[in-house]
This record gives sequence, C-alpha cells and structure tokens, in this order.
Amino acid sequence: MAQTSRTDETELIAGLRRGETRAFEMVVRQYGPRLLASGRRILRDQSLAEDCVQETFIKAFERLDGFEGRAKFGTWLHSIMVNQALMKLRKLRPDKHETIDDLMPQFDADSCRIEAPWSHLATPHEMLEEEQTRRLVQSHIEQLPETYCIVLQLRDIQEFNTETVSEMLNISQGAVKVRLHRARSALKTLLEPLLRGETMS
Repeated sequence: MAQTSRTDETELIAGLRRGETRAFEMVVRQYGPRLLASGRRILRDQSLAEDCVQETFIKAFERLDGFEGRAKFGTWLHSIMVNQALMKLRKLRPDKHETIDDLMPQFDADSCRIEAPWSHLATPHEMLEEEQTRRLVQSHIEQLPETYCIVLQLRDIQEFNTETVSEMLNISQGAVKVRLHRARSALKTLLEPLLRGETMS
C-alpha cells in the first residue's frame, strides 16, 4: 500500500467529507488491497474478506464525522475492518472458548517445565518447506481463542507494531503485549509435536 503523508491524508479526508467521488476512489485504491489482505489472513476466506472490506468502507464513510485524527486514517480503517472480521468469526465459531490456560506451559514442584521428551528437533526450514506444514501451523493459530489469535495475527503475521495494534483493538499496549506473550506460549505448546518432528493431524 502506498504511504500517505499526514497532509495528503487530511486533504483526502476533507474530500471525503465534501462528498467528492475522486476522494472515495482514492481511498478504495490506496487502502483496499491491504485491508483485503488483512481480512483474508484473519478469515481465511476470499469472499468473506471481500465482504468485510466492503462493509468496512461503508461503515467508515458513515462514521467519517467521528474520525478525530488521533490515529492514522489507515489505522482507523483497519480497526473497523478487524471488528467486522471478528463479528464474522463469532458467527462462524459461536462456541469457541476464550480460555487459553490449558495451553500455557506447565511446571513441576521444582519450577521445571513439564514436557514430552524431544527425540528430534525439526528446523524452521523443515517446518515450512511443505505446504501441508504451513496449513497445519495456520490451523493451530486458528485454534487459539479469538482475543489471542487476532493479536498474534496482527503482530506476528501482519507485522503491525504494538502501538498500532493497540489502536486497532482499542486496548492498552500493555494488554497487547500480555496477550501476544500468552498467544505465542500457547502456540508453541500446540506446535511442539511438529517441532519434535512428530506427525500432526
């Protein structure tokens, strides 16, 4: 996505508020591709992601008077898109539990981590060299509770920084860091059989 300066952004938003067709077209062209890519990573479905982006633009234009400029316009659009995607996920997975405690590392009385013996340690290259493995990794990310999965997706996969994720999700940066740490720990637990070179279903 092409970078937009604050001055250009201000002019673009002013054009939107005046109802200029060119401004609407520029917003869709500049921000649409990245919003679609983000939606596709979250939802894992092209048509759902396209619907999500369309709904994002509609809601953004409806709420434009409420945009105060504290965050970048692109971040504001992404926050709307993430909320739309989360609503779709809740409809798709209404019974998904939010607890992550069962996936946290377990420790014995001596504060040593309890884990299965490692007969073989797979390298990152071995893990990622096959499409099947990549699908398995993604499927395990999707097993995480929604509030943790989305933070992991935004920080580690889409590579937004902590401040931006905080703005998108309307939570503190501290909460982002805590959720990310717990999500990474839980994902490691889920992936340990793969790291040990064991077959995963």
